Amino acid sequence: MDTKTASALRRLRLVSAPEAVSFLLLLVCSVLKRTTEFNAVPAMGMIHGILFILYVIFWADAWNRAKWNLKTAALYFILSVLPAGGFFADRKLRREAENAVNAAIASRARKEGVVGA
Repeated sequence: MDTKTASALRRLRLVSAPEAVSFLLLLVCSVLKRTTEFNAVPAMGMIHGILFILYVIFWADAWNRAKWNLKTAALYFILSVLPAGGFFADRKLRREAENAVNAAIASRARKEGVVGA
């Protein structure tokens, strides 16, 4: 993988955890709205909506660049609609991005003719 692929994975990873947190906070706000007079659902809903849209955009970019099969792409999308799925996506994406960076470094070293890469 090249550095653009690693960047796409990193962007998706960076938005996955905040998206998961916003989803959980939205659920808490929904419960509070129904049990108390506290109503933060409109504000939290907007924040979560923006983060979800960013997740979907970055997911599509990562799918395109990383050449994921349909099963992998579907897994990352399903994780985005589960309340804590973004945390699992973050962990999987961290490993995948590290592998992409290592592959890019090894590829660059081979092109430059560095021995032992």
